[in-house]
Amino acid sequence: MASAQDVQSVATLLQSSLDPAIAKQSELSLRAAETQPGFSILLLQIVASNDFLQTTRLAGALFFKNFIRRKWRDEEGNYLIPVGDVNAVKSEIVGLMITLPPSLQVQLGEAISIMADSDFPDRWPNLVDDLVSRLSPNDVAVNNGVLLVAHSIFKRWRPLFRSDALFMEIKLVLDKFCVPFMTLFQRTDELIAENQNNKAVLEQLFQTLLLIIKIYFDLNCQDIPEFFEDHIDALMGLVHKYLRYSNPLIETDDDDETGPLEQVKASICELIQLYSQRYEEVFGALLPSFVDTTWTLLTTTGLQPKYDLLISRALSFLTTVTKSRDRAQVFSSSDVLQQIVEKIVLPNMTLRTSDEELFEDDPIEYTRRDLEGSDSDTRRRAATDFLRELKERFEGLVTDVVMSYVQRYLQQYSANRNVNWRLKDTAVYLFSSVAVKGTITASGVSATNMLLDVVGFFSQNIAPDLVEPSTLPILKVDAIKFIHTFRNQLTKQQLLEAFPVLSNMFLSPEYVVYTYAAITIERILSIRQPSSSHLLFDKEDVAPVAQELLINLFGLIEKGNTPEKLAENEFLMKCVMRVLMTSKDSIVPYSDTLIQHLAGIVMETSKNPSNPKFSHYTFESLAIVIRFASQAKPEAFDGILFPVYINILGQDITEFVPYVFQLLSQMLDVSPQPTLPDAYTQLIQPILSVSLWDARGNVPALTRLLQSILAKSPTIFGSMNLLEALLGVFQKLLSSRVNDHLGLDLLESIFYYIPKDQISRYTSPIANIILVRLEKSRTEKLVLRVTHLIYFLASAPAPADKLLGPNFAAELFDVAQNALFGDIFEHFVLAATPKLHSPLDRKLAMVGLTKILFESSAFLQKYSSRWETGARVLLTTLQSNSLVDVFEVADELPEADEELSFGASFVKLNAVVWRGLDPASDVTDMKKFVGETVTKAGNAVIAQVGDVSDEVKSGLAALAV
Repeated sequence: MASAQDVQSVATLLQSSLDPAIAKQSELSLRAAETQPGFSILLLQIVASNDFLQTTRLAGALFFKNFIRRKWRDEEGNYLIPVGDVNAVKSEIVGLMITLPPSLQVQLGEAISIMADSDFPDRWPNLVDDLVSRLSPNDVAVNNGVLLVAHSIFKRWRPLFRSDALFMEIKLVLDKFCVPFMTLFQRTDELIAENQNNKAVLEQLFQTLLLIIKIYFDLNCQDIPEFFEDHIDALMGLVHKYLRYSNPLIETDDDDETGPLEQVKASICELIQLYSQRYEEVFGALLPSFVDTTWTLLTTTGLQPKYDLLISRALSFLTTVTKSRDRAQVFSSSDVLQQIVEKIVLPNMTLRTSDEELFEDDPIEYTRRDLEGSDSDTRRRAATDFLRELKERFEGLVTDVVMSYVQRYLQQYSANRNVNWRLKDTAVYLFSSVAVKGTITASGVSATNMLLDVVGFFSQNIAPDLVEPSTLPILKVDAIKFIHTFRNQLTKQQLLEAFPVLSNMFLSPEYVVYTYAAITIERILSIRQPSSSHLLFDKEDVAPVAQELLINLFGLIEKGNTPEKLAENEFLMKCVMRVLMTSKDSIVPYSDTLIQHLAGIVMETSKNPSNPKFSHYTFESLAIVIRFASQAKPEAFDGILFPVYINILGQDITEFVPYVFQLLSQMLDVSPQPTLPDAYTQLIQPILSVSLWDARGNVPALTRLLQSILAKSPTIFGSMNLLEALLGVFQKLLSSRVNDHLGLDLLESIFYYIPKDQISRYTSPIANIILVRLEKSRTEKLVLRVTHLIYFLASAPAPADKLLGPNFAAELFDVAQNALFGDIFEHFVLAATPKLHSPLDRKLAMVGLTKILFESSAFLQKYSSRWETGARVLLTTLQSNSLVDVFEVADELPEADEELSFGASFVKLNAVVWRGLDPASDVTDMKKFVGETVTKAGNAVIAQVGDVSDEVKSGLAALAV
């Protein structure tokens, strides 16, 4: 049990962590305290105690959640905190959570979800029993706590792929939870009826009802359980009741705040969408009544923002219904379609006052919601999706109905532009909705409605708004967005002509205007040539305008006067990144200016990293400039960037540190200097410290940095007496199933670069470390990676001062245990060879195997009986179609992950190109290499082996040059 002094000490640190001036030091002190047994229980005591400020308790709940995320279990499944603490947390946390206020419940609920994801059901078998036992017929607050925990556990199933293990877990829950779930649903319905005039109780009960509907979805997300199928009338009867329910007591007065009833109805729409999509054979008889209710809801609900979520979910439900050919027939007449457009589509697609306010007051949020392809639940998007689905079913009818409104609205706009500008906005949205065929992806529109002339509409109604100075900002955005949406339908020449116009938008004072221009330019530069993987635009296309584009973009970004405002608009920085990648080495003349801008942005945003996408695109941009321009100005780049790097590393800006290590490695790789710069020498000891390697996001970048340092200065670790520390890193990495491949990457560089006189005394321990891991924790990934190591060593030249070459590859494991390599070769290496898939891996396999068979005296002396088996694998692999060119490296930038977030995982910079270490770089034609080797040594080797089949002899003879 923690002492009162310990509790108070940690509570003080938690409160101090909220003060920006001392937050970092407080965080470090908490991290030091978390290593003590009982720390997790101490945190829960603080969270549970009313003696502390609410802010302290919330800080404790947040720290507890992050502590559980970092320290619950490692990649191998081992607990990182004492087992006694694990059991204590499991026994206490559910009971504690259900007594806490909602803000604290949410944080502990997420912690329970992390624990359950790791331990449930095998290591936490009584969790569901514990939850069910706490459900009460009358204690609403307790029930809400229990349901919140249950939902935090069950919602994990929603995105998962079907598997036997998943279905076993769901069945375990269903067997224990279904009956109490239905009982609670029915009891909640009774309590709502009993308390229909009691606002305070109703609000609590509707929170219960919301969680019930969410759990209903959770339990049905993978397949419809038998219990729910058997009781569908009773359960869906209750669901339908609350889709129709109304009570002024639980409606909010605030037009912007979504009330509990709207939240429940929105979740019901999500649930019935699941049923109509996946379980129509069971749900079909009930579906018409839900469609009718949804129609009524859509035509009677107001336009206030508080209803947006409900309306968008209701429209999504109808969109799903429309996807069924049979169900969609109810909408097939011109009159019905006219009503749909008039009563549902137009009200939800027309610009509202609240939308205009958002455009002015929170333009970045307006852009994110409005951008095609975002996951925002907006009325416009939902109405557009519904209309498009109807158009897919009844193209001619829907096109005629919609275009009648488009033409009418455009005529009214022409008659009075100042008054009727909103009608043009609606007309453009309507046209785009029916002009698109299929869905819009990140690559744009692949096909359009053949009944419409998209380019003609652009010329007549869109292009003038792009160049007319008096065009209102929202209509200007509509025009830019039209290019964005239909960029694939415009020719390269038309897009080139649009560039100056779009670039001019960067001079606009309107935030959404210049942001959409940046978005559109970035997407245009991402267009690929038809039937080709090559980009449509190259550096010659953008070189004339690139510098001006970049200067304007940086000017817009640097208007931000705080770190948060500076990093607010990731779209601008993504456009910078794309312009740089398209421009390639044409940026060299002004690259020092680019580096200064980017370094300044990194330095400022490092004070409070707030937008992971913006940060990623910034570092990606830095990597592009380094890649294409740093060789021309290495000293200038080092002088500007190293102070930034040292600041980030010195202050341990965890969000940026992995990026810095990647850039350090890249700068060293491209540096024209033949020796290791002093600045890197000073980094060696710090980057070997254990704490850096404990942060998972650092590990891949740190490994690459060590490899780059070895390439530049092979003797540096030995001369600094740090070789054993380096090998300790290899051992640490190899012990992890997640990072073992990185350990073997590092080992390859160690053998490739470090002189024999420094490394030879460590070969036996190295071999033993690998053998112990193979024996105790073998995985297919590890076997493949050890196979790669052997082929890597064998394919390398064998200078006298290095431990490389086919003889060393055969002898490495024999040093640890005599005659062991033969078994490893036959049972692991040869068996794994066909499974090596990357081009470089397969090349090294063929070169390495050839050298082992024909150039390794050590192998031939000890293992001649295994020779023919190896020769057969060599011949089979050479005859396969998998030997492709390993030397072509793409110059195009892959799409960055749109789900970027700050966290423990590593995020690779795509512009940091690492081809992999190739010890056989002189081999450019594998079949020719094998043929020449066979010609040179084949007869002598076959004679030495003795008993070789005619089939193998003839196969090798066919290869001989």
